[in-house]
Amino acid sequence: MKSIILVGGKGTRLRPLTYETPKQMLPLVGVPMIECLFEWLGRYGVTESVLSLGYLPDRFIEAYPTNVIAGVRVSYAVEPEPLDTAGAIRFAATQFDLDETFLVVNGDVLTDLNITKLIDFHVERGGEATIALHPVDDPSRYGVVPTDADGRVTAFLEKPKRDEAPTNLINAGVYIFEPSVVDRISPYGRVNVEKETFPALAADRVLFAMPDRAYWLDTGTPQTYLQANIDILNGRQAMHAYTNIVDCSWRHPTSTVDATATLTNSVVDENCVVGANVVLEETVLLAGAVVQSDSVIRSSIIGPGAVIGRFSQLGATCVVGANEHVAPASELSGEVRLGGV
Repeated sequence: MKSIILVGGKGTRLRPLTYETPKQMLPLVGVPMIECLFEWLGRYGVTESVLSLGYLPDRFIEAYPTNVIAGVRVSYAVEPEPLDTAGAIRFAATQFDLDETFLVVNGDVLTDLNITKLIDFHVERGGEATIALHPVDDPSRYGVVPTDADGRVTAFLEKPKRDEAPTNLINAGVYIFEPSVVDRISPYGRVNVEKETFPALAADRVLFAMPDRAYWLDTGTPQTYLQANIDILNGRQAMHAYTNIVDCSWRHPTSTVDATATLTNSVVDENCVVGANVVLEETVLLAGAVVQSDSVIRSSIIGPGAVIGRFSQLGATCVVGANEHVAPASELSGEVRLGGV
């Protein structure tokens, strides 16, 4: 089966990390998120994929010049202008002649969903499109998808109020499409799949949805990006065969970590330096970050090449951008974002 992966978003919720790096290129325990996603696709027989690119497309093209990611052959569809989700799907599908049933995946999503099971469900129902659903405690942040007993979608409600949501089953960002769906999408301007395409399909009674309790996480915020790394460290998801995780933390072989430092549920990427008496808890240090001695960092992300001065204390949820310098003895906590373009 072929697939389209939507990776065109700007990752605004993860700024400043995404000013220079698309969010799908951010690493999960040292492995780019996009590679974890493609390993999952390859596991279920996806052999060809189109990356739908909009923001910083050259970062992907330069990283994978052989047009292969984790064993899956890829093509690049670079939007001439922002087309939104449905517009991006149509552009990619028409650029590369996807004329058979195909898979669509939101590139923010980490999941171990059984794609074969989703395809079988789609074929049995005989609709034009099928959505994978996932249960959540608070559906107000997502597209809520009520269905009838056969799995036919009866409505598509984008981000309803929590007490007004008819179900806690939300759009998990993984779809099976027939080529006929592409013909429904206007070739002009921006078209949104959640707000326009899915409601139209539901109104015509040709949209189905399959509930599933597979691992699932939307990695688009600092909190969920950290959670994705922590889940890997604790063996709660297996998008990639990770090695060298010790006591629920991981350090790259090229990093330098002082023997007196304490790491808990933390990631120290390549060429990082962690000084004496440093405490890292549920923290990710990206490549080349430096944490000087006697600092304490909790539930934070330290960007590439950033330096945290000695005796500093950073608490949930600080995000320090690339090459930023935090002065010694700084005390930061809350929704702190340091760094810009």
